[in-house]
Amino acid sequence: MQRRKLLFLVFLLGVLVPAAAMSEVVDRIVAVVNDDIITLSELDRSFQPYQKRIDAGYKGPDKDKVIADGHSKILSRMIDNRLIEQRSKKAGIVIKDDEVMDTIKDLLGRKSIPVAEFTITLEQEGTTFEAYRQDMKEQMTRMRLLRRELKTKTLVSDEEIGEYYVKHRQEYEGKEAVRIKQILILLPQNASRAMKIKLNADAEMIRKRMVDGESFDMLAVQFSQGPSAATGGDVGFLDKGTMLPEVDDRAFRLSKDEISEVIVSPVGFHIIKVLDRRGAGIKPIDVVREEIKAKLEEEKMEKKYEEWIVDLRKKSHIEIKL
Repeated sequence: MQRRKLLFLVFLLGVLVPAAAMSEVVDRIVAVVNDDIITLSELDRSFQPYQKRIDAGYKGPDKDKVIADGHSKILSRMIDNRLIEQRSKKAGIVIKDDEVMDTIKDLLGRKSIPVAEFTITLEQEGTTFEAYRQDMKEQMTRMRLLRRELKTKTLVSDEEIGEYYVKHRQEYEGKEAVRIKQILILLPQNASRAMKIKLNADAEMIRKRMVDGESFDMLAVQFSQGPSAATGGDVGFLDKGTMLPEVDDRAFRLSKDEISEVIVSPVGFHIIKVLDRRGAGIKPIDVVREEIKAKLEEEKMEKKYEEWIVDLRKKSHIEIKL
């Protein structure tokens, strides 16, 4: 009886121990980068957005090869990022999360894209805002490190700035813009002819009062149905081509402080006054010198980066176990 129990325990150990050991093997090392490692789960997490795109859009017969090549490329980029991260730590370079978010907000702000809208766009493309934020942090770290490591190799001369300016002058052509005040009387949809005549007459009456000396601001507050009514009708500077064609055409033909006649558009009746204007023309080189210099420095650093990262790889201990 004792022998049977012993044999049964040995049998259980033979079955359960391998199973328990297998349950613990949930990850493995796919690369060693000096004293650091990259795990399969990290690689899969980085590859996930690309996997979604491949699953959604790739219909070719060699899908497995495409995925394998993609894994190799992502792993190579992760190794480079680890090397940069290690080098940056040694150099005392730290990019704070607040800096990253400020940079992202600045980039989106220039294009008037809200963060929430941008997040939705990223999700539609199969990635996340967090992944984009991490990519941005890596880019900023890389650029700051490269500026330190390659500074003497990326100096930009005045001659190079001048040559670039001459070749790309059209890029520095300023847009014509005008600052206006506006009074808008909205035209209801499906308005009758009689209604159109009445609203036009109302607009003409408002314009006459203005010409007779009443304040544009007060009349705007009292009568305008536009979004800028509360601020006296001031809509700020608008670039040429951004307004309704009927309003745009008239605004850029008015002189400063001139009041327009009543302008009829599909949305209603407008009265505008020009407050200021910015003329078109080529920005002088002194105005754009630093912008061009930064652009050329970045281009030089991108070229030198390939040489620099290859050299850094050679000096590092890297094992790929994919």
